[in-house]
Amino acid sequence: MPTAVETVLDTPLTIGGRTFQSRLLVGTGKYPDMDTMTRAIEASGAEVVTVAVRRVNLDRSKETSVLHFLDPRHFFLLANTAGCYTAADAIRYARLAREAGFNDFVKLEVIGDEETLMPDVQGLLEAAKVLVQEGFKVLAYTNEDLVTALRLEDAGCAAVMPLASPIGSGLGLLNPLSVRTIKRRLHVPVIVDAGVGTASDACVTMEQGVDGILMNTAIAAAQDPVAMAHAMRLATIAGRAAYLAGRMPRREIAVPSSPNRGMLD
Repeated sequence: MPTAVETVLDTPLTIGGRTFQSRLLVGTGKYPDMDTMTRAIEASGAEVVTVAVRRVNLDRSKETSVLHFLDPRHFFLLANTAGCYTAADAIRYARLAREAGFNDFVKLEVIGDEETLMPDVQGLLEAAKVLVQEGFKVLAYTNEDLVTALRLEDAGCAAVMPLASPIGSGLGLLNPLSVRTIKRRLHVPVIVDAGVGTASDACVTMEQGVDGILMNTAIAAAQDPVAMAHAMRLATIAGRAAYLAGRMPRREIAVPSSPNRGMLD
């Protein structure tokens, strides 16, 4: 007899021709120490781990570098252009990551506003077009705007990453309709990035039908990052399973769980 998990049919997450079993992607910033970071990443079950190339020491031999603690044979290291405020800077740091030994995948960020950390859509599109032409598999961090998402797909991005809410806010998924619309209209994977605060946020986000979710602060800034990473792992799985199972319809009237016919007098 099949188990509950076996009854939920799903396919692996595939981005740019690369297949992953876990739909949870995690970052490496804001942890109190390297030991906590490595234990939390392990507890998350994530295969894809992002590294902000502008903010870390790229010398793997140095124990001050996060790369020293992440075995590329065990994790798929995804270079991230976090902290870049122009297309030119983002392009430069993507190239630097590849020269430093990273793969051809890059999480592309071009920030347009220092206070809100919202994306610069024009700069993002400009950088995406250049990097795609140079052979990069671009995962583009963007706002939850359908038109921008469609343009990024047209530019050749391997995945589009709309935010749930502003980076580091922990506000959860603010515009589920917009995210669902992006997922419905795009053919490339849609990975929600930024704004998740706790496990329930991750579950609700995955219930929208998106292909995956990326988070960092929600785990790193938790009181117990390792325990939160484990919770996020379970929430991501649960949200995906609930989406595949198909929720019951919402109704504005009560409907009895038991049939009315055949009741005893």
